Amino acid sequence: MPDVILALVIGCAIDLVLGDPEWLYHPVRLIGRFISFAEKKLRARGGDLRKSAVVLTSSTVLVTAGAAAALVLLAGAFGRWPRLVCMALLDWMGVAVTSMAKEARGVQRALARGLEAGRKQVSRIVGRDTQSLSEEEIIKATVETVAENTTDGVISPLIYAALGGPVLLWAFKAASTLDSMVGYLDEKYRDIGWSSARLDDVLNYIPARVTALLMCAGALLTGLDAKNALRIVRRDHANHLSPNCAWSEAAAAGSLHIQLGGTHTYFGKTVVKPTIGDDDRPAQRADISRVNRLLYASSALALGVIAAAGLIL
Repeated sequence: MPDVILALVIGCAIDLVLGDPEWLYHPVRLIGRFISFAEKKLRARGGDLRKSAVVLTSSTVLVTAGAAAALVLLAGAFGRWPRLVCMALLDWMGVAVTSMAKEARGVQRALARGLEAGRKQVSRIVGRDTQSLSEEEIIKATVETVAENTTDGVISPLIYAALGGPVLLWAFKAASTLDSMVGYLDEKYRDIGWSSARLDDVLNYIPARVTALLMCAGALLTGLDAKNALRIVRRDHANHLSPNCAWSEAAAAGSLHIQLGGTHTYFGKTVVKPTIGDDDRPAQRADISRVNRLLYASSALALGVIAAAGLIL
């Protein structure tokens, strides 16, 4: 098995055991600090913000990928095993299976304590306003977030790590972080963030569709409705402003027989979005556990395919 694949398998095993420890200063926070610094400097410089957007996007991705490459090269100077360890650690920090599942379980536990606790907890993982959400809306928001992050937090990183090791994985993570910080359509970010949003769309285009298929297969393995998941994916995969997000959300909605999407409030503004899935039943707290099962199953399937390809090739 090539070291790139072996390191990825080891990194995923570490993630399964440790997740993202609270004490660890995650590299994504460093990327975020660089983005904030660069954005501030580019805005202060003035000029065409759409051109500045390209500078912000390219510099963030190149600096992040360069830092990852430098770490791998430095470790490689000491031999194969230090290089393998370095790659595995970088892969571990770039894949977010356990941390996402943990956050979802946190919402489920908070709801058991009360509605206000649930609203506060879900605000950690969603961008919408949460102060007036009902319990069912909190559950649906959590399911949507887990489904969406199955793509950009797990399957995309796995694919890019398999193709280009930690360097390509962290180039993707930089693009994903850019999109989460500046890739908005509002007046403040529309110009400075357009290239970051487009890059994220391109990088997630194939992984989003792969994720939907993996989640349908995961539904079959976990006792959920795989047939309905595939039906809803085929019907509702375009029901989102993003060209990618609805694929995994449709798979989750179909497998659970609930309806996601619809109108929500973001920063005090109402955003009307299409619905995804059929309103067959109300969402229940147990749906958070079920979507976590989909997350783990689809992640295991993806890693299994990658590992098998590594053994064969």
